Amino acid sequence: MPKQVVKGAILQCLFGISPASLAVLPTNRVLVVNMPAANIMDHLPIINIPGFGMCSSLANPSVAAATSAAGGVLTPMPCIPVTTAPWMPGSPNVLIGNIPALNDTSTCLCILGGIISITHPGQMTNIIP
Repeated sequence: MPKQVVKGAILQCLFGISPASLAVLPTNRVLVVNMPAANIMDHLPIINIPGFGMCSSLANPSVAAATSAAGGVLTPMPCIPVTTAPWMPGSPNVLIGNIPALNDTSTCLCILGGIISITHPGQMTNIIP
């Protein structure tokens, strides 16, 4: 069963080198195990989803340029996520601020080619559909 995602959840991008921690602003005033609960709209770059260290996606213009300058040798560059769409699918039966809650089976797409997944939901007790 999927677990509810809260502030501090651990994220990983397919093209990122290191994991990152989800930031959830307390604007919805819903706490799960004393942490702000996330919904599918907590997808904003830098605000909610920080960088993943270095990016190795050739769809990233800075990686493509650095790789070209290195004679075709893949050259990772600093990761700056570009997430323009919400997490999907979320939990349609549990709402946080009238928006589907985020569960640990959801993913978020970076337009630079990465798929961001949740490797740890930030808590292990609250299960949601």
